[in-house]
Amino acid sequence: MRFDRNALPDVGGLTVGILGGTGAQGRGLAYRFARVGQRVVIGSRSAERGAAVAADVATMPGVTGEISGGANADAAHASDVVIVALPWEGHAETVASLREPLAGKIVVDCVNPLGFDSKGPFALRVPEGSAAQQTESLLPQSRVCAAFNHVSAPLLADPGIARIELDVLVLGDDREAVAVVVALANRIEDMRGIHAGRLRNAAQVEALTANLIAINRRYKVHAGLRVTDQ
Repeated sequence: MRFDRNALPDVGGLTVGILGGTGAQGRGLAYRFARVGQRVVIGSRSAERGAAVAADVATMPGVTGEISGGANADAAHASDVVIVALPWEGHAETVASLREPLAGKIVVDCVNPLGFDSKGPFALRVPEGSAAQQTESLLPQSRVCAAFNHVSAPLLADPGIARIELDVLVLGDDREAVAVVVALANRIEDMRGIHAGRLRNAAQVEALTANLIAINRRYKVHAGLRVTDQ
């Protein structure tokens, strides 16, 4: 697929907050955005933990962006775009508690509701349809998108990997918000953001992560997605 990156909005000056930024996925995303010069705020249940992880990420190779940390509420207040990278078990409670500071902001949910048993990973049923739709229901004044669901945390966090060649499926009903998220994904070297439909289609995107985990386990890889056009 080919598209014009120059047509995307300039997002270099935006501050990206990450709720649950001390977990593997959140920490990896924080590193990649800080590595391309983005201002990042890492949030955590513990303000001390958030600050400690931010200080650690700031010392990683290639980081050029300003990075700070605190409680999840600090990240919500201080950021223009907020990524939800919370454990599924605490997803609803934490998101609901941040309704006020997240009002009017772009909120990107990358949570995959998954279960694990002796047969492997499987998608959990979510009453609202998906984690992203749950976030939308809890944050009626926010501009909710789904993205970064299929990005491998070990790849994101590995400073020896300069390029991550995969596509990020971005879903949402607010076209301007989607364009911002697509542009953020495109800032990471060799990563492409692609508008993949409305938020109502987030369930199958989240569930596909179970298949990717199964592939990773069988073939000892870090599988991602690439959309092609031949």
